[in-house]
Amino acid sequence: MKAMSDKFKDIDDALNINSEVVDITKNKNSQNISIDDNSNDIKKDYEYTRGNLYSIIEKGQEAINGILELAQESEMPRAYEVAGQLIKNVADATDKLMDLQKKLKDVEEEKQAKGPTTVNNALFVGSTAELAKLLKQQIPQDENL
Repeated sequence: MKAMSDKFKDIDDALNINSEVVDITKNKNSQNISIDDNSNDIKKDYEYTRGNLYSIIEKGQEAINGILELAQESEMPRAYEVAGQLIKNVADATDKLMDLQKKLKDVEEEKQAKGPTTVNNALFVGSTAELAKLLKQQIPQDENL
């Protein structure tokens, strides 16, 4: 280690600092990512993307107002063409914002553990004559209620 710090002695003297060399080793097995970290990342990504889309939409609307003024003043076809493209781009950004909402909803639904669903179906195994006989027996019991 002494030889490493000798390499940087001139720099340390010139900057009037004391430095030390630190050996950094990375343990590849220490990358345990928990589910909570993943959901935090998803939430951060969602908020970041949402903020960026809002910013893009707001700036696009300002640009639309400016280019429309320019197009009206200059009456140049190219200015109107650019305005149309800009309007389309802002509309696409608003669609992406709605898609982002849908994607977050889909991710949230995947994360929620769906409990077991039980379906109880009554099944009669027998002939129609036996079913009719069973139903006739049930009718008097129901009338007594």
